[in-house]
Amino acid sequence: MIDSVMQWFQSKPFAQRLIILAVVFDPLGFAGGYFLAPSFSLEPLIGGVYGVVAANIPTSLHALNYAKRTE
Repeated sequence: MIDSVMQWFQSKPFAQRLIILAVVFDPLGFAGGYFLAPSFSLEPLIGGVYGVVAANIPTSLHALNYAKRTE
C-alpha cells in the first residue's frame, strides 16, 4: 500500500506535491503545537504557530531534494 501511495504522489506535478504536503502536515503541526504548548509554558496559539513552522520542514526538504535532482 505504501508503494502505491508513493507512486501516486510521485506521479503528481511538483506544485501539487507541495500543496499535498502542506494540506497533510500543517494541520497536524498546528494541532500538535496547540496541545503541547501548555506543557512548555506557552500560550496554545503560539504553540500552534510553532507547530506549523515545524510541520513545514518535510515540505522544505522535499523542495530542496527536488531542486537538487533537477540541477
